[in-house]
Amino acid sequence: MEAVITKKDIRKLDLNQIKEFFVSQGEQGFRAKQVYEWLWKKSVQNFEEMTNLSKKTREFLDENFEIRAVQVSEKQVSNDRTIKSSFELFDGNLVEGVLIPSDDRMTACVSSQVGCSLTCKFCATGYMDRKRNLDPAEIYDQVVRIRDQAESHYQTPLTNIVYMGMGEPLLNYANVLESVNYITSPEGLGMSPKRITVSTAGIAKMIKKLGDDEVKFNLALSLHAANDVKRNTIMPINESNTLEALKESLLHFYKKTGNRITLEYILFYRFNDTLEDAQELWEFAKQFPCKINIIEYNPIAEANYTNTDPQTLDKFAKYLEAKNMIINVRRSRGKDIDAACGQLAGKKVKLEAN
Repeated sequence: MEAVITKKDIRKLDLNQIKEFFVSQGEQGFRAKQVYEWLWKKSVQNFEEMTNLSKKTREFLDENFEIRAVQVSEKQVSNDRTIKSSFELFDGNLVEGVLIPSDDRMTACVSSQVGCSLTCKFCATGYMDRKRNLDPAEIYDQVVRIRDQAESHYQTPLTNIVYMGMGEPLLNYANVLESVNYITSPEGLGMSPKRITVSTAGIAKMIKKLGDDEVKFNLALSLHAANDVKRNTIMPINESNTLEALKESLLHFYKKTGNRITLEYILFYRFNDTLEDAQELWEFAKQFPCKINIIEYNPIAEANYTNTDPQTLDKFAKYLEAKNMIINVRRSRGKDIDAACGQLAGKKVKLEAN
C-alpha cells in the first residue's frame, strides 16, 4: 500500500534542503536555486508562477509541497491614506498590518505573533490571548502585500518596515531574525536593514542577545514611563524587566551594534505627562545614545486612558529639547479605522460598500 504524501510548506526548507530533495528524487539540483529565487526574491504564491521551470517540475513540486501564502482578508483605507489590512493565515488565524504613507516615506507596520502575552494595559492586542508565533514566511508575506499596496495605491515603493504590529517580536526571536534575513538578503527583497526597526516592550535578556548577534536593524523600546512603579502599572513585563535591567541591556546593545536606540513614549493624560515625568525620562535616556518619539495615545474600548492635551505635550517636549534630547512628536495615523498604534486587535471588519 502506497504511503500518503503529506504536503510540506516549502518555505520551511532552506536552499540546501530543497536541493537535497530534488537530488533524492532524481531531479537536477540546480533547480533548487531557481525555486528559492521564485519564493523569496519574486514572492510567488503558487508553483504555476515559476515559469522557467518545466510543467512537469511544477507539477512535481505541487504534488509534494505547498506555499502557505498570507492573503489579505479585509482592507480599509483611512481618511489620511493609511491602509489597514487583516491578513488571513493558512490556519484561519488573523493578524493585522498597516501601510503608513507620509511625505518622505512609505512604512509597513507588521505583526510578529497572533495575539500577545504581555497584557500592556493601554494596547488592544494586549487584551487578546497569544495563540502562536508567526513563522518567517508569514512576516515576510505581510511586507510583500503591504509593499504591493504602496505601489498600487500610491505608485511609491516601500521605504521602511517597523515590527510594531501585533505581538512582542523578541518573544518570537528566531523567526523575527529569519524574516529580517529574507527581507534584507540579496536573495530576498534586498531592503536595507537600516530601514527596519524592531520594537520591544522590554525583554532585557533578548535585547542583550540582539547585541550579541550584532544585528544591523534598529531597535525601539516601548518605554511609556521612566519610573518602575508607573511602568509596572501599565506594563506588567516591567516587574521582571526593570528599568535598571533595561538600561544595562540597552547599553550592551549599543556597545555591540553602534546603533542608537529609539525610546517610544505615549503621553497619557494625568498619568505620565508632568515635567517630573519628563525629568525621569531624561534621567533614563541620557545614559545611552537615543532619540525619543513622543506618541499620541489612541484610546481603546478596553482601557480608561486618554491622550494628554496639546499644551502639556508641548511643555513636555520642550523640556526634553532643552536638555539636548532628540525629540520627534508622532501624530496618530489611521485612527478612524483602528489602525493607529495600540489599536490592532485582529477583528473581522464588515466593510461598507462604496
